[in-house]
Amino acid sequence: MGTTLVLVLLVAGYAIYHSFRNVTSPPPPPGCQAGTGEQAIDLDPEQAAVAATIAGVAARHRLPRQAVTIALAAALQESKLHNLDYGDRDSVGIFQQRPSEGWGSPSQLQNPVYATTKFYAVLTQVHGYTKMPVYQAAQAVQHSADGSAYQQWTDLAGQLTGYFTGKSAHGVSCWYTPSGQANLAGAERQIGQTFGPAGRKAVVVRITTDRSAQKNAKSTAVLHVQRAAAWTVASWLVAHAEAYHLSEVRYAGYTWKAADGNMGWQRGSNPTSPSGKNGIVAG
Repeated sequence: MGTTLVLVLLVAGYAIYHSFRNVTSPPPPPGCQAGTGEQAIDLDPEQAAVAATIAGVAARHRLPRQAVTIALAAALQESKLHNLDYGDRDSVGIFQQRPSEGWGSPSQLQNPVYATTKFYAVLTQVHGYTKMPVYQAAQAVQHSADGSAYQQWTDLAGQLTGYFTGKSAHGVSCWYTPSGQANLAGAERQIGQTFGPAGRKAVVVRITTDRSAQKNAKSTAVLHVQRAAAWTVASWLVAHAEAYHLSEVRYAGYTWKAADGNMGWQRGSNPTSPSGKNGIVAG
């Protein structure tokens, strides 16, 4: 059984930004990146969310990082990590899967969790997929007209895999200007759909929510997660922060904030969570 950690989601309100009300320069437009410095990979929020989903579904099914790399290479080629509602003939979604070929209905295939799950279901039936070239494994799933096209994405897909699976820790960062109340319930539901139902041996062991009765106080969701997938979950939260109005994430002594997310994760002064264990705090 894996070691569990505590992941805390803090819901920050408008007050966080109130002190900056007189700043004249406008905030940067929403964006994301994997990595830092000159080697950082620029992503838009949808691309980051799709990559985080591909990594999250793999964690749910205990798949190796190579599976994530193959799926990312396929999605980069087919949609550039966007959830498209159009494509060649009846192709839709992040992998441009076709309803007429039995992948599912158009609405199902435009659900990234469903599309990724179907991709992995076929990939895991490919004998020796972890040892063959990425483009060959992707083609074995996709049956594209030009399977060699996936090869151009191998290196980028491998780099993204490292960041979104936690091999390269605290590597995924996004930024936007929060407004309104965080949708904790929605985030928790989507976490369950991506990583699977909570349970003792699941990626997310359990989730608790603390909503203080004090006026203007922060609400907190605490996720106990398996150690091996902790950075994958943290990266998912950052990538989906704008969608659910989350403004802060902390884990293992590092802090990400939506207001200055373009600076990446910053080393914090308190490396432990309130429980005394390494943890993630987001808000």
